[in-house]
Amino acid sequence: MNYYNEIKAKIIKSEIYDKVKDYSKDRQKVTVYFEIGKLLSMAGKEYGKNIIKQYSEKLMIEVGTKYKVSNLYKMRKFYEIFSKEKLYPLGTKLSWSHYRELLTVKDYNAIKYYIIICERNNISRRELHERIKSHEYDRLSNECKTKLIESEELKANDLVPNPVIIKSGNVKKEINEYALKQLILNNLDNFLAQLGIGFTYVGNEYKIKIGNTYNYIDLLLFNIEYNCYVVIELKTTELKKEHIGQIQVYMNYINDNLRKINKDKTIGIIICKQDNKYVIKYCSDERIISRQYELA
Repeated sequence: MNYYNEIKAKIIKSEIYDKVKDYSKDRQKVTVYFEIGKLLSMAGKEYGKNIIKQYSEKLMIEVGTKYKVSNLYKMRKFYEIFSKEKLYPLGTKLSWSHYRELLTVKDYNAIKYYIIICERNNISRRELHERIKSHEYDRLSNECKTKLIESEELKANDLVPNPVIIKSGNVKKEINEYALKQLILNNLDNFLAQLGIGFTYVGNEYKIKIGNTYNYIDLLLFNIEYNCYVVIELKTTELKKEHIGQIQVYMNYINDNLRKINKDKTIGIIICKQDNKYVIKYCSDERIISRQYELA
């Protein structure tokens, strides 16, 4: 088999396709580069690793300079990663730019996670780069990672990383709850993206009346993906048992007074300066999770 001629033919066809059908060229690129990666892998096994360099030198002269050695290696790596796992790239909607970012990730399960959030949240290549850079997958709980590995159903709070990174600019590390909330509101889109999939903003200092007393929920969100309200409480201290009781009251109020019958039960997220695994361990309400925050 003449691998070089096969590769060259696919590249030329792809270049023509790019010009004629601009609207779908990125999708075509994913398909072609996967197929080229397969041919490069096969050629390497037959002729040795140096064959990529030889092919690159010829392609850059005959087709174009973008087919340098490093790009051909990316195509081969692309094929070798995705051909071995249950993540066949042609079954996703990601662009080649997305896949180039994913090639920097070594853990297959992390790749699977980033593909999920890209597709569900319509994440751009640039945002994917930032998420990978911030080690978002590494900040997920072990329980969530197990669910991803075993393809189990995820809950709204499973994908909330720990710690949650909050943009602070030049703000000092020691802040009060009001200042923390303002940092979040100033970068609300980033904060919602940090929490995972489907979170949308409802309000802050959300007023509720319990008996004759008014109370204020720090942040009230709604998760479109999981069809439920989300109560966020901010604490600039270590997590305490009274924080559990407080957020549970707020969640129950939202369930009784705001939630419609077709919506799932409200969940609660306590974002605190320092977690306390023992407080959460003995919390019987699985709807409540705690996450530390980290200013960046």
